[in-house]
Amino acid sequence: MPDLDSLSIDQQFALRSAAKTLHGEFDGTFAAETIELFLQTSYDQFADRAKVTNFLPLMAERFARQRLRALAKVEGKHDDGIPVVLFLCVHNAGRSQMALGWFNHLAGDRAIAWSGGSEPGVEINPSAIEAMAEVGIDITAEYPKPWTEEIVQAADVVVTMGCGDACPLYPGKRYEDWELDDPAGLDVAAVRPVRDKIRARVDTLLSEIAVAPLRR
Repeated sequence: MPDLDSLSIDQQFALRSAAKTLHGEFDGTFAAETIELFLQTSYDQFADRAKVTNFLPLMAERFARQRLRALAKVEGKHDDGIPVVLFLCVHNAGRSQMALGWFNHLAGDRAIAWSGGSEPGVEINPSAIEAMAEVGIDITAEYPKPWTEEIVQAADVVVTMGCGDACPLYPGKRYEDWELDDPAGLDVAAVRPVRDKIRARVDTLLSEIAVAPLRR
């Protein structure tokens, strides 16, 4: 756990509540020390660059949960056979977030998607948010995050988008590199073609992993 004495009373309460929730979810799968270490390191990932600290405990809890689920799959402690796709770009603020939004919208709960960045930004690209909202997909609940070793290892497919040599490589894993314009600094009109190209590629990927899209 982070140094609670350095945090506000509200954040202390939120982190203790997050730890209790994660203990309940992963009891019998991981030791308490592992769960709290993941929560602490997840909190640290966001603490130095967060604009609004009120949401740090929630972000840490969500990221720790994702990492623990990934570790459970890697270690063979839980694997429900649902395919996992990881979308990676540099800042995890535009392309990978739109891909995540499309994937979740089209696949529902029949496949899992995660996203990350080699140099995570501070917030989601506003033009990407607006472009996705135009097609009825809300990505405002997401936030830029890094990738971790267990998350990459747990993915069945890793889709990279412009992160070059910074993208992690593991032998035997399926990789795809999608060449797409970086929407950073672009207005929504310029982002729409990128959004639509991502939709087409997600459709193709879903067919390749035998997940029929819920919507057309």
